[in-house]
Amino acid sequence: MRFAHSIRSLIFVLVVLAVSASSFAQIGISITIGPPAIPVYVQPPCPAEGYLWTPGYWAYDYNAGEYYWVPGTWVLAPQPGFLWTPGWWGWGGGVFLFHAGFWGPHIGFYGGINYGFGYFGNGYEGGRWEGDHFFYNRTVNNVNVTNIHNVYNTTVINNTTVNRVSYNGGNGGINARPTPQEEAVNNERHIPPVAAQTQHEQAARSDPQQRESVNHGRPAVAATAKPGEFKSGAVPAKEAGEPYHPPTERGGTQPGRSESNVPRPSTQAEHDGAQPGHPESNVPRPPNAAERGATEPGRPENNSVPRPPVPNHAKDLQPHERPTPPNTGNQNLDKKYQQQQDKLYQKQEQDHQKLVQKQEQDHQRLAQQSANEAKQQQLEQRHQQQTQQMEQKHEQQQQHMQQKQQPPRPPK
Repeated sequence: MRFAHSIRSLIFVLVVLAVSASSFAQIGISITIGPPAIPVYVQPPCPAEGYLWTPGYWAYDYNAGEYYWVPGTWVLAPQPGFLWTPGWWGWGGGVFLFHAGFWGPHIGFYGGINYGFGYFGNGYEGGRWEGDHFFYNRTVNNVNVTNIHNVYNTTVINNTTVNRVSYNGGNGGINARPTPQEEAVNNERHIPPVAAQTQHEQAARSDPQQRESVNHGRPAVAATAKPGEFKSGAVPAKEAGEPYHPPTERGGTQPGRSESNVPRPSTQAEHDGAQPGHPESNVPRPPNAAERGATEPGRPENNSVPRPPVPNHAKDLQPHERPTPPNTGNQNLDKKYQQQQDKLYQKQEQDHQKLVQKQEQDHQRLAQQSANEAKQQQLEQRHQQQTQQMEQKHEQQQQHMQQKQQPPRPPK
């Protein structure tokens, strides 16, 4: 296959992996100081039916070497029946690690962190799915019944100690371990944070006011009505979760770059818990896009190729280039390899066209149903996931074939 195509495809896979909730790489960075307390803030009203609350959290910018606040926000579920398990910081192996959040049919372990608004350390009390409709518990959510009618009122008895600690384990962290049921959830099918969530996190990262060194634990934007809406309807923090202490006074050592460049697998993390059952104090920690795709600190241009945008639809993908004819010096072997390459190319083109047709049919069906904005956005999110998964699968197939067709090493 053409070398340029291999590089392009490899970059795409790296982008897809960067938004994966199952694991992420941190290049030679050790975070030995935990995140600040979760700030006190009010939950903005739910914008429309189908949106689920994802609590805010402290993310880490490896280039700048500090935490920044990612506002809590309402996000459209990627598909009916799916709930959000927040990410969490945790202490393990002498460092703080972050476990990314995910979407799935059940709530998993999120560090025992009390994020508030239904996330009180385990499970979720903020609502439930009934068929294709999500019903909101008004006792822990800010829902306008004039616009949203799928509501109920259930008082939540929270036995969790009320604090705003934002991490699990270590000095001063939450002492909680997953139940067998929560461990089982980790083996279920999950969906990583949707594109709107990763873009929301990136927007927070680029805003200086969200940085710990600037806001001292009281961010200017603590929550938003929708992802990325940092201006209209944004909610500031009422106060820091606890008296602010700079990193040098929170124990540990300043994060530094280690000599080892071994990628770090998914992380443990803890978040400050929000006031239980209280839309005023929500403590967050969803997955963190900036942490998952950070470049090496102090070297922002660290020979990284600019990331191409991830397309939402299969029809927007650049067509794959035909592979370069093999040239091993063995005519029969070259012919065999060429047949294998052509067969794979044709199969991938068929996959591509099938997905294009399927996504077009989805759009036509939705147009005939005069679907509302919530359902339209859910469909767009599902199409993006389908497109990413197909492209990742194709790249893995191409790499596997390249490995099989490598010329044999000459004898020593």
